[in-house]
Amino acid sequence: MPLRQADVLRGAMELLDEVGLDELTTRRLADRLGVRVGALYWHYPSKTALLDALVERIVDEILAEPLPEQDWAGRLRELAVRARSTMLAHRDGARLVASFSVLPASAVAYFQALVDSLRTAGVPERDAELGADLLTSFTNGFTLEEQARQAKIWPRDRRDETFLSELDILINGIRVSLLEK
Repeated sequence: MPLRQADVLRGAMELLDEVGLDELTTRRLADRLGVRVGALYWHYPSKTALLDALVERIVDEILAEPLPEQDWAGRLRELAVRARSTMLAHRDGARLVASFSVLPASAVAYFQALVDSLRTAGVPERDAELGADLLTSFTNGFTLEEQARQAKIWPRDRRDETFLSELDILINGIRVSLLEK
């Protein structure tokens, strides 16, 4: 059976989850798939292109389900929680997401969902983009640090509680800075 692009991507995601980003090599992936390394390049011209495809797939997961009906703050919270959960579901997921070389369409859609949530609250476009960028930076940074430390600092429930508390502080800051000015 010929190797398909979906097979390469699925194999790469499985390998990422098993060995992490530093050990994810095209040679290892080719061995897993039972092909020569050159066969991978038929579907992805470089390792960077493959990693970008993994980022796209991870970020796609964030918006896979429709957002529930809620106010702007609830939507921001939901999107940030989904982003963190999705990155945590994949070993080194936050580091991978932070390292894309080509901005994936799914990342644009995620960012736009944040902007749209703020726009529905009456925030001007430029300020909505600043708020979305701040929220994205916080979520990615928190999750990146969390995965880098391999969760040795606090137990998972404490990390969840800390993330949600800090997220609420951030959303309240957005409320004061962008809606009540």
